[in-house]
Amino acid sequence: MDELDELLATARTAHARGDWHAAHRQFLQARTLSELATGDLDLLAGAAWWLGRVKESLGISEAVYNRFQDDDDAPGAAMKALNLGLLWFIRGDLVIASGWVNRARRLLQELPDGPEHGYLLYIDAALALGRSDAGPARETAVKLQDLGRRLRAPALTSFGLVLAGLADLRNGGTASGFAQLDEAMLPVLAGQLPPEWAGEIYCTVIHACHELADLHRMRAWTQATEQWCEQFPGEVVYSGICRIHRLQLLSIEGGWEAAEHAIEQGGAELVGRNNWVAGEAFYQLGEIRRLRGDSSGAQEAYARARDLGTDPQPGESLLQHAAGKSDAAWAGLCAAMAGRDRLACARLLGSGVEIALALGHRDEAERLCAQLEETAVVFATAGFRAWAGQARAAVLIAGSRHADALPVLQASAHEYRGLHARYELARVYEQFAQAHRGLGQPNVAAADSAAALAIYRELGALPDIQRLDGGRLPGGLTEREADVLALTAGGASNKETAAALFISQKTVGRHLANIFAKIGVSSRTAAAAWAHEHGLQPRR
Repeated sequence: MDELDELLATARTAHARGDWHAAHRQFLQARTLSELATGDLDLLAGAAWWLGRVKESLGISEAVYNRFQDDDDAPGAAMKALNLGLLWFIRGDLVIASGWVNRARRLLQELPDGPEHGYLLYIDAALALGRSDAGPARETAVKLQDLGRRLRAPALTSFGLVLAGLADLRNGGTASGFAQLDEAMLPVLAGQLPPEWAGEIYCTVIHACHELADLHRMRAWTQATEQWCEQFPGEVVYSGICRIHRLQLLSIEGGWEAAEHAIEQGGAELVGRNNWVAGEAFYQLGEIRRLRGDSSGAQEAYARARDLGTDPQPGESLLQHAAGKSDAAWAGLCAAMAGRDRLACARLLGSGVEIALALGHRDEAERLCAQLEETAVVFATAGFRAWAGQARAAVLIAGSRHADALPVLQASAHEYRGLHARYELARVYEQFAQAHRGLGQPNVAAADSAAALAIYRELGALPDIQRLDGGRLPGGLTEREADVLALTAGGASNKETAAALFISQKTVGRHLANIFAKIGVSSRTAAAAWAHEHGLQPRR
């Protein structure tokens, strides 16, 4: 066996076991010795994509498509066009994805039914769902499952179950929808789908869990996807996607300190690879920054999310509301809700109730609250029930029906505890305090407020800490001292702190001496620990 044959054999073996690094390296080396055959060039394109070398992969894939065309291999060219459509779809470019799918459609229209026709049906329906059009999903699901049985193609059966499950979910059939999605994963777990298409199904299922606020199922499927990724040696593109989903869950659980930098870095790495998930990452980054009091940083993150195709609502409107721009916040939220279906609106309704009540729009608040309650009944997930209860309690408290609010709040608190949603639980404690205060129970209300404040301090929710603590900074610090301490706690040197705050290093040293005296510490390490405990962070 000469050097070229040995390299190709090793590269093909590496590709078969999912060792994309080795396959990519050895195919490239073989390519320096001779032009690769079409099949090997196709394997090189796949390995490049899995490693995140998206432009390289797309370029090689187009060359493979052209070779199939030159060889009059219509099924091969159609399947390559469909794979290219999938990759452009994952990148978030629906126009180019549709163009490749239409090429495949032209090639397949004169051919007898084959697996390629099933892939075409699936990606057509997926593109429609990407445009929020769930209409074709159920009809396509029936066709796919019939085609899968006739052709004995498990991949097509899996696609049909995915579409049927998504259609049921959107119509409120949560139990049957998730049951079909679970069944759809069986061929995936058995390795009966091409890995790129298997990964797309994993992402679809996790996104559905997140959209429905089914965090228990989202955790389970994120873990399953991580285990699936472990079969591939080294870091691959889906490892980065799993990391974002894991960080989304960590953020909900209150791990903002650990999540903030990691989710920013992870989102940046996915730009151009999977813009859908990158947009979700930057939206979550905006949420962390908003809740920690970093308004300008939050706005930057929301802008990145929007550029990647993710609407930064309701976070952007809540940021405006916190800045006293409630009319603009209300207008933005109403615009976001217009034209969305019931499921897509669910995440916006609770914020709409909050802003409507602040503006005195009681009728609008009641309308949105009732809509959220109806949604929670239809979809029956713990997250939706918690949101609906929190919104209803806010409406009841605004109407001075404090006693009626208490059992509703107790139910929401129970759901949030089960979901490990720390920030939302603190918000419920604040509502408990409002209700008990309205019932003339100041001591109970004070205990509720203290419970909320303790969680806010644990999370580092600085705006909420200052609001509940009478607007005072902890430890009797001035705003400038708080800025100096926050930067120091973040690891900045005196020189870096001085540059960030446009003051001299001597002034930084004087501030630190005052800070140490006020909070009773004698070292930067102890001061940093105190700052983290009290939720201080730099303001942008």
